[in-house]
Amino acid sequence: MKITEKKESWFSKAKKERNEIFFELDILLKALDRFFSVENLPIPSEDLTNRNFHNELNAVRDVIFRVLGILEVIIPESNKNAYWFQRFSEAKFLSDRSRDIFRENLYKQDTPEKAVYILYDLFINLKSVLTDLLKSGQISYLSFTNIGQLMSKEIRENKFLNPFRKDMNPEFDVIINPEISGIARSIEDRALKKHISLLYLYLFRLLRYLDHVDITSQDPVALHTSLLLLVLVRSEISMINNYLKKTGHVRNEELKNLLKSIAYQFSMETKRVYLQELREVLQKKTPGQIRGKIENSQGILKNLIEQSIIQIVQFFRPRIQGKKIFESFTTRLHQSVTLREDSFILLRFLVLLEAKAPLPKKKQHIFELMKDFMRHFEHSTFKLLRYDDYDEFVAFFNYIFTLEGPGPHKILEKIHRFRIFLETALRQISDRAELTEMPLDITKAEKLLTQYLQRENSDGRNHQYYREKDH
Repeated sequence: MKITEKKESWFSKAKKERNEIFFELDILLKALDRFFSVENLPIPSEDLTNRNFHNELNAVRDVIFRVLGILEVIIPESNKNAYWFQRFSEAKFLSDRSRDIFRENLYKQDTPEKAVYILYDLFINLKSVLTDLLKSGQISYLSFTNIGQLMSKEIRENKFLNPFRKDMNPEFDVIINPEISGIARSIEDRALKKHISLLYLYLFRLLRYLDHVDITSQDPVALHTSLLLLVLVRSEISMINNYLKKTGHVRNEELKNLLKSIAYQFSMETKRVYLQELREVLQKKTPGQIRGKIENSQGILKNLIEQSIIQIVQFFRPRIQGKKIFESFTTRLHQSVTLREDSFILLRFLVLLEAKAPLPKKKQHIFELMKDFMRHFEHSTFKLLRYDDYDEFVAFFNYIFTLEGPGPHKILEKIHRFRIFLETALRQISDRAELTEMPLDITKAEKLLTQYLQRENSDGRNHQYYREKDH
């Protein structure tokens, strides 16, 4: 079967049967393009010309593996065999003129099947080139960006699979939630209706991107694919933030202030993700560390977007609860309560540790239990921290996790300094508007602490069980 024939049914059949995999292909092509814009990368912007982009290019190569896997699912086996036979024949038997005619016919892209083959051809070739380049161990900034420009050109010139051909793709950019659709339809001001409708479409698009971020696997291809998707989200958020700030045609001052507030929230939370959580993530030594950073980042961004959607919903329909839009929605109040509670328990651990300083055995036991609680805090509560507090927490946690025990007086000094910082942070958390009339439930927090102190192992399951039961 020739791959140059004009009409083949397998593309439309695959599109009908595997629409979700076409969406994944669409966003991965976007992500590959955006990843080569260094301002999107979670790396320092200084001295790029002397930086080694080996890790970044290795991540690109792994995502190409994933793209090829998708294309090989889309292309039927018989057509794939015909493709490889054609490549073999082209190299071994065709004259230059015959090869020119064959390629000219393929490059017309007068069918979507040909567009798939061209994309498949591109990534087959890139996989080989990048694999050899990576063997050098050193990838310059110029080489990295040049590869990106070549790839971007080929992707954008694809007539049927170019993900940038439309700002809104009606195949993928849809809102199926009836509450959201009803709100958009109910807005009488045409300019405002368009503004809010587009904003919802952009926000729900981000959630669909985040749904493809794998927070369970430590496989390098899955990790690097997830990282590139998070970089794509950064690029999209930059565009959304600019859109949120364009409120000239919004007449309602309360709505205008809400949109500006959401823009500020996006600005602060994206700093947390890309300047703190994901900063130099490819330098991490173990897949588990990278996976943890990706999981936290996905959680922060998903929470940010869902909270933003609910805030806009409740402006127009105040009685609608978050869970009616998102089944697993957690209110800002619940998040603040959890952060305050866990911070209080951590503070109590620090106080106990200082109090038991003269008793080495007891001090060591509390130290180990505190580290165990800190692992829970790092996994579940870090994403709730303010941007301004994050670095202080990370520095202290990293310091404690390197220690085998509370040890000498110098370590207790560091614990004491962090305790003072934590007391201040706890007061600031308690001053949040949603908590002003809800004092900390000391009895409940002390009960959780006691349950943790009574544990005989350090697998974290008891604490998690009690927290889930209480909430």
